[in-house]
Amino acid sequence: MPCLIAAPSSGSGKTLLSLSLAALARQRGQRLQPFKVGPDYLDPQLLSRVSGLICRNLDLLLCGEPWVEQSFHWHGSRADLALVEGVMGLFDGLGPTSRGSSAAVAAQLGLPVVLVVEASRQAGSLAALVRGFRDQAREMAPRPVELAGVVLNRVGSPRHRRLLSEALASIEVPLLGVLPTSPALDLPSRHLGLHPPHELVDLDARQAEWAALAAAHLDLERLWPLLLPPPPPVEDLEPIRFCLQPMAQPPIAAGGALGVEPLQIAVASDAAFHFRYPETAELLRALGLEPVPWSPLADEPLPPGSRGVLVPGGYPELHAGQLAASRRSLDSLRAAAAGGLPIAAECGGLLLLGRSLHDPLGVPHAMAGVLPFSAERGALSLGYRQATAMADGLLVRRGETLWAHEFHRWQLHRGVGKGDGLWQVDGWGVDSRPEGWTGPTIHASWLHLHWAGCPAIPSRLAAACGRAAPRPASAASSSPATTATRSRASAGG
Repeated sequence: MPCLIAAPSSGSGKTLLSLSLAALARQRGQRLQPFKVGPDYLDPQLLSRVSGLICRNLDLLLCGEPWVEQSFHWHGSRADLALVEGVMGLFDGLGPTSRGSSAAVAAQLGLPVVLVVEASRQAGSLAALVRGFRDQAREMAPRPVELAGVVLNRVGSPRHRRLLSEALASIEVPLLGVLPTSPALDLPSRHLGLHPPHELVDLDARQAEWAALAAAHLDLERLWPLLLPPPPPVEDLEPIRFCLQPMAQPPIAAGGALGVEPLQIAVASDAAFHFRYPETAELLRALGLEPVPWSPLADEPLPPGSRGVLVPGGYPELHAGQLAASRRSLDSLRAAAAGGLPIAAECGGLLLLGRSLHDPLGVPHAMAGVLPFSAERGALSLGYRQATAMADGLLVRRGETLWAHEFHRWQLHRGVGKGDGLWQVDGWGVDSRPEGWTGPTIHASWLHLHWAGCPAIPSRLAAACGRAAPRPASAASSSPATTATRSRASAGG
């Protein structure tokens, strides 16, 4: 079985170790399947690029145990090697508990843990730290987790290495590698995590450095056996089919149901909107839709023939000025909303639908104006949420409760009131509150969903697209005056 690469806390170096192993495997001509614990979009993008295989998220809360088991064993068993990168600290999960944590995933899948420790300011204290993590992992209920060994990061000198090595030897924990201190190994980040791969102009050079780092500084004789792939799942069924299997008769879009040309759905896809799981497109295709990339940043109108619009999360706040100048894109989106085209937006996608969006310097920029709010930087909202639908809408039905994840620093103003009642949101350490917009043709929320855990959501979107009239080609060249008239009729959701 492969290992799970974990750490005492974020910033310890588990992504660096994962990328280094993936880069070395690819250099050796081996197919390494990467996985990532939790609701992360950025680390998986990097792991996908470096390994050459699509990284899959393993999230017990958002997707449930059966999906995590199926996805891990099905995708992992089809590669030469596999690894799982953890999230945050090993035991960090829902609130103060380990529910949904890296340790919980390791216990669920029976994976040994490789602990990455940032050791730049430690010596003998390392033994106490590692012993605590090892012993608590062994006490995990109902399944214990074994510590396979430790990789030390940011070790400053041969003397420092010797001190740390002897500390680990005193508690009989294997040392699997020592990564040196080097500014060249730092990964750039911003307020929501690492920079995505399309922003790393030197990614090819970094990939070569990571492979060399693994070859020179890791105990590969011990580590490589910890990358062996898992066996196939008990039911050797492709995960998307497995996901849709419990649904007796999923409402498949007309194109897929009739076996003819699939129906198009426009998916915002550029540097401003790229937070989506790979299963999103896979589920849409399985339900008879064809995702068509649409770039608001490039001022593209919605693709002709679109039956719906999906606007995922991302970094629109960093591109607010360019988005505001994309008149064809915004006019096209307003016209689609006025014409009743199904629109689903989450987190960063929600920001595109508002009246204005403040950039990081606090300068406001006009957005589509489909929903009545402005957005500007505020307090961090982060964590798992339980969301109970307050009304029937495009994607949800009254009374349904779903697990979701919230992660944003921009907050809405003048956005509460009429139409602000998609669902009631609860979470550890946060006040219960209404959130989001819903209606027969709109779903807009801060909350990220993983559709593998709620397949009724993409099924309902596919059904709505099947009922919608296709976006006409002439709409792409609508005049600003015409679309402005339509937008006034639809403002407020």
